[in-house]
Amino acid sequence: MFIHKNFTFKRILTFSGIHILWLTAWMTSVTALHAIFHDSKIFTSLISIPWLPLSIIGTAVAFYVGFKNNQAYDRLWEARKIWGAIVNSSRAWGSAVKGYVSGQFVDGDYSEENLQVIKKRLIYRHIGWLYALRSQLLIPTPWEHISQGRHVARLAKKRRETFGIGLLDDEITMKELMCFLPEGEYERLINHKNTATQIIDQQAQDLQQLRKQHLIEDFRHIALQDILNEFYVHQGKCERIKKFPLPRQYGGMSVIFVGIFIFLLPFGMISEFHKLGEYGAWLSIPFSVLVAWIYLMMELVGDYSENPFEGTGNDIPMHSLCRVIEIDLREMLGETDLPPAVEAVNGVLM
Repeated sequence: MFIHKNFTFKRILTFSGIHILWLTAWMTSVTALHAIFHDSKIFTSLISIPWLPLSIIGTAVAFYVGFKNNQAYDRLWEARKIWGAIVNSSRAWGSAVKGYVSGQFVDGDYSEENLQVIKKRLIYRHIGWLYALRSQLLIPTPWEHISQGRHVARLAKKRRETFGIGLLDDEITMKELMCFLPEGEYERLINHKNTATQIIDQQAQDLQQLRKQHLIEDFRHIALQDILNEFYVHQGKCERIKKFPLPRQYGGMSVIFVGIFIFLLPFGMISEFHKLGEYGAWLSIPFSVLVAWIYLMMELVGDYSENPFEGTGNDIPMHSLCRVIEIDLREMLGETDLPPAVEAVNGVLM
């Protein structure tokens, strides 16, 4: 997640520099052809387009790209709301485990040390679930940029390293799981196809054992299981966004429409600027580049925002949220040796 209020000129240039180059080259080429053959009425008629039909195309493309960007933002904001709900449910889980697991229903004494071990196991396993879910959501899908062709994939990889998961050690997930899962569970759970799902299931099995040991009674068992069910709901919502793309008839066609508009743009601009005089056509180059760049940037902003779990700077800051929850839950256990909050790097919070 980008945290700065505004983008610097350098960052904008880094994001769109190569596009400015080819846009300038295309606009200049068409203008040069017009300058060379402007005396030829036949050729001039071929490379001059009336502005009215071009403006209609531009308006239609703007509406289409606007619709796509609106849907991309909805996916991004929904992902953030889901992780906000995960934060709230996680705090509820820690509080419920701490308050509900007790020895008051057991015949005889049950030491506080043993109760603390149980509470720590349940809370630590949940922290492990957070990191497992994050790791699963970062697995590339076929429609994400890093899974595309050569240039797009290389560019996506570079952006992940500069403004994405490359800002931190991505092996942290495995390290965290080894720390937070009970001994013997890591090797068993990590080999499942959906480790996060199995971690929640293991929590449910533990609750069943606690009920048999009378460390919780029926009401508390149901209440704790309800919170686990909430985690399944949150995980399912994240997986829906991750595994179902923005429909490609919208996501894929908009770039084609923008490309058509940019291809036609200099032909319409030249016809208008040529009215200013002999050299007026050359003035169309910077204006054509500017208009084309704006349309292209609108397309790219939506394109890089529609996948909020892609591992780039546009992502939901899952690692930061995991750390926030980890700190809160470990403080509930009375721990004081806590990890620091995740800090932004290069203006990006991951």
